[in-house]
Amino acid sequence: MKYVKLFFIMLKIGLFTFGGGYAMIALLENEFVSGRKWMNAEEFADMVAVAESTPGPIAINAATYIGYKTGGVAGSAIATLAVCIPSFAIIYAISLFFNAFLEIAWVAAAFRGIQVCIVFLIFTAGVKMLAKIKRTPFNLVIFVATTLCMLLFSIFGIDFSSIFYVLISGTAGLAVYAVKYLRERKKKGKNDDIS
Repeated sequence: MKYVKLFFIMLKIGLFTFGGGYAMIALLENEFVSGRKWMNAEEFADMVAVAESTPGPIAINAATYIGYKTGGVAGSAIATLAVCIPSFAIIYAISLFFNAFLEIAWVAAAFRGIQVCIVFLIFTAGVKMLAKIKRTPFNLVIFVATTLCMLLFSIFGIDFSSIFYVLISGTAGLAVYAVKYLRERKKKGKNDDIS
């Protein structure tokens, strides 16, 4: 029964997510954290970080992770398939008569409206995640540095891939973790020597 629910939830999310995976984040959080409580907010934030930093589209990675978390390997396959079906079917149908489709005035108007909604969905997901992030000095430094770099690079027209932001932030996180780990190990070694 849980697999059936998972399939239809992900099918619904895949059907109503316009704008890619980032727009999907708010819908996933509403469904799995706020609504069904299959994940807590911290697990969801970790899932978004993993889905963003691993190869592939964030929507597919997130669906696979949530499916695995809620239903194991079968759940991950079901969730991934369900989230892909609507996009595949719609894109396939559009590709059959793409040029004629774009010339329809009401379709063009609908897409302009959807673009505004996408910006709001991505912004909302970002604000919710920002509110839930722990306020540690490291997190604040990474957030401020990344935001400043993105703004300055945009203003001055510097081409800098978002992949590098993720890689640099991940490397910084690993470095901080390694330093903490080595300090704790050194401290534990000293305590063992004393006793």
